[in-house]
Amino acid sequence: MEYEGKLKIAKVDVDANPEIAPKFGIRGIPTLIVFKGGNAEATKVGALSKTQLTEFIQEVV
Repeated sequence: MEYEGKLKIAKVDVDANPEIAPKFGIRGIPTLIVFKGGNAEATKVGALSKTQLTEFIQEVV
């Protein structure tokens, strides 16, 4: 794992947890939200390739 110990990943089913989408402004799925110190710092909507995902993580971590 490239980022082991540097970040945690969680998956949330917004259909099963309908309060989550409006709380974080989720309007499309999939949505990736990066949190720092409990605050949403960056968001990316849509499917990402491994390269795109890696670049996004490197920008915000």
